[in-house]
Amino acid sequence: MTFQYIFGPVASSRLGRSLGLDLLGSAICTFDCLYCEVGRTEKLTLERKPYVPAADILAELEAWKRANQDLALDYVTLGGSGEPTLNSEMPAIIDGARRILPGVPVAVLTNSALMTDPEVRAELAHADAVLPSLDSLRPEPLATLNRPNPRLFAGGQQAVGELAEALVTFRKEFTGRLFLEIFLARGLNDSDEDLELFKAYVPRLAPDRVDVVTLSRPGAYAEAQPATAETLQRWREALCPLCATPQDAGPRLGTAPAAHSATRAAAPQAVQDAVHASLKRRPQTATQLSGALDISREHIVSALETLEKQGHIKRRTEQDGEPFYGVRH
Repeated sequence: MTFQYIFGPVASSRLGRSLGLDLLGSAICTFDCLYCEVGRTEKLTLERKPYVPAADILAELEAWKRANQDLALDYVTLGGSGEPTLNSEMPAIIDGARRILPGVPVAVLTNSALMTDPEVRAELAHADAVLPSLDSLRPEPLATLNRPNPRLFAGGQQAVGELAEALVTFRKEFTGRLFLEIFLARGLNDSDEDLELFKAYVPRLAPDRVDVVTLSRPGAYAEAQPATAETLQRWREALCPLCATPQDAGPRLGTAPAAHSATRAAAPQAVQDAVHASLKRRPQTATQLSGALDISREHIVSALETLEKQGHIKRRTEQDGEPFYGVRH
């Protein structure tokens, strides 16, 4: 069975085996980030509305549960093709997911753009874990890297400061887990000045974890280039010990080990469906797909070959001699 708004489960370095829910259905976002793995934003907006109705997502989740009774999950994660907080029915989706899959915590990914809205913060507080991103504490790198809706950060440094303070306010209101992600792009937001600002900010935010990451697959725009390994290491060594629960933060490579060790078996059509659904969200290599979906690389390669012959996917750039695959649009 194929699903329109459910993808995975995928193996996440932060959340274990995570089932994804797409709250937008297409690339609808507050940002048009240079590095976005989904691709270029189709609708750059701040308007909140039920882009995908909660009833549609929860009906799919009920069907997914019936078809996967024996599959253990560590998290249900709200994310997908755009910024999930733009969906005004997010609280109903969080509460519905918790009802359908009792005992499975719910996480929300967010780019933090709407955190200054008290209503959004209150809605996010329904979740068990929130994973906000914040790529700089200066307006110039944010404008260049995140390419926000023009109404965002129009106030320059004051607006960026208000966003950063809104995250701190949310942290005080929120009783769940908070994982901060900082994406570095070479020459754009990886300066010593940027690092010093975060060294002062992270202790105030007191996240449970900080992940400093960079590009590991093709982004939306060629201007985004990965930060060096040395830069990543320096930032991680400086920021990770400042968390409420200090720990190492590894690179986001899409190849994190699954939380459940047995590679799951699946019929060829089921593998093809899972691969196609995953590639709709971001381009990946066979190795990345195997790690994320917990399916043997042999079965992944077979599915990729079939999907490519059928014209559903195409090869893109290569990394270390291994091609990335993405869906045809």
